[in-house]
Amino acid sequence: MPERSRTSALSQPYPSEDDADVEVAPGRLPPLALDPPEEPPPEHPPEIPPERLDPEALKVIARLRHMHHQAYLVGGCVRDLLLGHTPKDFDVATDAHPGEVRATFRNCRLIGRRFRLAHVYFRGGKVIEVATFRKNPIGVGEEGADGEADLLITRDNVFGTAEEDAVRRDFTVNGLFYDVARGEVIDYVGGRADLEQNRIHTIGDPEIRIQEDPVRSLRAVRFASRLGFTIAPDTFEAMRRHAGELARCAPARVLEEIFKILRCGGSARAFQLLRSCGALAVVLPALSAALEGWEEAGRHAFYAHLSALDAMVRSGAEVSEAVLLAALVMHLGVVAPPKAPGGGRPARESDELLTSLVSSSRLPRRVAERVRLALGMQRHLREPPRGRRARKMVGHSYFGDALHILQISVQATGQGGEVLELWRRSKAEGGEKHPHPFAQAGAEEPTAGEETPRSDELAAAAPPENPEATGEPRRRRRRRRGGRRRRRRGPGPAEGGTSHSSGRAAS
Repeated sequence: MPERSRTSALSQPYPSEDDADVEVAPGRLPPLALDPPEEPPPEHPPEIPPERLDPEALKVIARLRHMHHQAYLVGGCVRDLLLGHTPKDFDVATDAHPGEVRATFRNCRLIGRRFRLAHVYFRGGKVIEVATFRKNPIGVGEEGADGEADLLITRDNVFGTAEEDAVRRDFTVNGLFYDVARGEVIDYVGGRADLEQNRIHTIGDPEIRIQEDPVRSLRAVRFASRLGFTIAPDTFEAMRRHAGELARCAPARVLEEIFKILRCGGSARAFQLLRSCGALAVVLPALSAALEGWEEAGRHAFYAHLSALDAMVRSGAEVSEAVLLAALVMHLGVVAPPKAPGGGRPARESDELLTSLVSSSRLPRRVAERVRLALGMQRHLREPPRGRRARKMVGHSYFGDALHILQISVQATGQGGEVLELWRRSKAEGGEKHPHPFAQAGAEEPTAGEETPRSDELAAAAPPENPEATGEPRRRRRRRRGGRRRRRRGPGPAEGGTSHSSGRAAS
């Protein structure tokens, strides 16, 4: 391709949309409006087929390389590609500082304080995350109350090289880079060996790395559960020794990681690991105490429900945060019990857990209330749907969550499958947006394939009431004013619109 001048390159500063239609040679970047520096072709086929790479991520890398920056795919996307999985997202690491990345891309926004990142936006809401190479902060350790150094990292914007960036990452399987231009995986930390052995291991001394960021214990559990890996013995021992350090982390960040664990498709094994390393007693003490107090049958039922949740997640179903939380809370007792004698309501562990998450972990109050409502509906869903009351239940906004919870229970216990199918059919026929389609007495239900009318349409289409046509006597309406009953005098208004006074004069 002929070399372009600097002036012509700057006159067209963004990738052309027509470049995606150009055929790309194996192992080469797609031709873009801003081409990267010319390099000799690789001597070997690319380790990752180009067709498995994200085209928008390739555009970001090509643009950064044109501006004479290093840019690689990094982290989980490289790990998943080497394992044969489809990455959820593609991240880019570069030596360009966040401000330089923002100046390079018009469709870019900087986020984060503790860890400054650049998000490059594309059509359809797609985001490519671009991070600058970093190294371990110098002098972050502060002296604690007992005179020992505090290793907890509170700032992380010290920039470095690609190798320094790989060394400061959490686990070896997440420290791999992929050079798209050369088609090579760059491994500074021995991540490929751990991938081959299906092992999660920290980069460097586990004692130091876990104390630097205790949330890494939760991340290790999540990766091991989702990928089916084991945790290296020294890493797991460090997680167990420093589980109490999780109390020092931001509760909102811990709650976010718990949601990721519940959504990873391996939450049953993850909570067994959390219980074994002692982290569950710190992040969810009420649930941990319940697990320790249950009989073996109770613990088996708990993990069976989590396995059912995992199956639902792996099937691709849209599972809300309320359903994820309900899979844990439902084992702690009834969420909305009837009021006790005397007007008070007895305290429940599930209510206490939800309340603590709202107050300390920034759990949205609407999510907690949705959990309560969806679980409170379960006893009604155990009965087959019947008539008007069933249609009213289908119309609630949280009915979908309640149905997902019922599905989890049915799969875990093997009971209630017929009732679940009936409720699914009732939802498909009634629809969540049509809560009262047949509120009138004697209305016939629609046949299969017939459109269900809305309640407001039925009210608008209904003819005015005519008591004489039905043979019922007209009932005189009574009006109350000021707490006293007032009776109408005279025969009432005539058809021509005559007032009451004219009627009395005529009589």
